[in-house]
Amino acid sequence: MPPNRQPLFFIINPSLQIILFPLVAGVALDLALGDPRWLPHPIVGYGRAIAAGERRLNRGSHRARFLKGATLALALVSATWLAWAAILALAARWHGAVAVTIATLGVFTALSHRTLVAECRAVFRALGDGSRDNDAGRLAAARRQLSRIVGRDTARLDAQQIRTATLETLSENLSDGVVAPLFWYALGGVPAMMACKMVNTLDSMIGHRDGRYEFFGKAAARLDDAANYFPARLTALLLAAASRSARAFRFIVRYGRAHASPNSGYPEAALAGALDARFGGPHDYDGERIEKPFIGENPRAIRADEITHAIRLSHVVLAFTVALVIAARVFPPPPFSL
Repeated sequence: MPPNRQPLFFIINPSLQIILFPLVAGVALDLALGDPRWLPHPIVGYGRAIAAGERRLNRGSHRARFLKGATLALALVSATWLAWAAILALAARWHGAVAVTIATLGVFTALSHRTLVAECRAVFRALGDGSRDNDAGRLAAARRQLSRIVGRDTARLDAQQIRTATLETLSENLSDGVVAPLFWYALGGVPAMMACKMVNTLDSMIGHRDGRYEFFGKAAARLDDAANYFPARLTALLLAAASRSARAFRFIVRYGRAHASPNSGYPEAALAGALDARFGGPHDYDGERIEKPFIGENPRAIRADEITHAIRLSHVVLAFTVALVIAARVFPPPPFSL
């Protein structure tokens, strides 16, 4: 090789090794392994820290609970970012390969695409091919499986409601568990990605509107809304693009806001449009009926084989997102100047 020529990877930017390799390798590990139970998972540690803080702080007046909950949320998110930034900086000083390895493991543990796909497929598999939708044993198995991935009550759902709920959670968690972490990785590497995961974990544990968490978890819920604002809309657009469906784009505009969450309605609307299905409607949470608007107009039955199409779309969205992250890091926009 002539002395004035270098491999393309180094022409781009040698420092990108610690960004691009962990991204590609971490995504590959997630697709290959999912969340193996034998591997220590940082999200478990996040959950324990949140639970410990909640037990100590969630008391007092409504105002006191809100302030203490907000303090806990901001402290844990900040500590997560600082801890990962410090770990990677120290590792880089020791050896670049160690930093790359740790960053790869960070990306791997922050993503949940394979696990999401497997859980959703398992619900459809429990129901079977649709010929025995009223079978009590199949319904019971599917309800149990669905309860692993949704917060609503599943005990009285019929087969159609189970399949619809599974597709809804596939679209929502594609945003929360896949696109959002990668979005924040593009902005701030593994530390920002892990801070995003702490935000998601806070919301899932204490961001509830009930007697115990209404005030203590309010700040965590709002922080999650902010962290997922752009990723949710990006997920919706990528789902619509992956489906090549004009109806999916129309549904995003028409139904994106038709949800109690400021974010969840967008990816749900995109998938509902891609499938020409109707999502939403009333749900039960902790025995209480919550009226939610419908997303879509076609109340048709969801077929047993449609999970395959939805999962295929989720894989395309993952590929699109990785490509966008690479493009953002390799070809960043020029600095703004007047």
